[in-house]
Amino acid sequence: MSESKLSEEQAAAFCLSLPGAREDYKWGGVRVFSVAGNKMFAVLDLAGAGLSFKVDGDLFLGYVDRPGVRPAPYLARAHWISMAAPYPMGRAELTDLLQRSHQLVVRRLPKRQQPGLLI
Repeated sequence: MSESKLSEEQAAAFCLSLPGAREDYKWGGVRVFSVAGNKMFAVLDLAGAGLSFKVDGDLFLGYVDRPGVRPAPYLARAHWISMAAPYPMGRAELTDLLQRSHQLVVRRLPKRQQPGLLI
């Protein structure tokens, strides 16, 4: 039995469900999910280029070696990965990685901004 996949809308809804998350539209049709005002943790390209988000630096190369996952354009230096829909990961793994991306960004905020955002 194969695990269900997240749709683009489900991925966006999950990102918005994370503590303090907000959404903006930037760069001519890109949905940007951020926390603490402007700290991005996920990007969803409406032109079909895919979903991008931050991963742990020590896991980055392992993810980009997987089929359907590539370094995110312009953000790979910061350990962001990108994938096109249908996403090459099951729902549980992808939601875990999106939550982890959110937490990686939150943990880099000043301590005074972290309360209420940590999971």
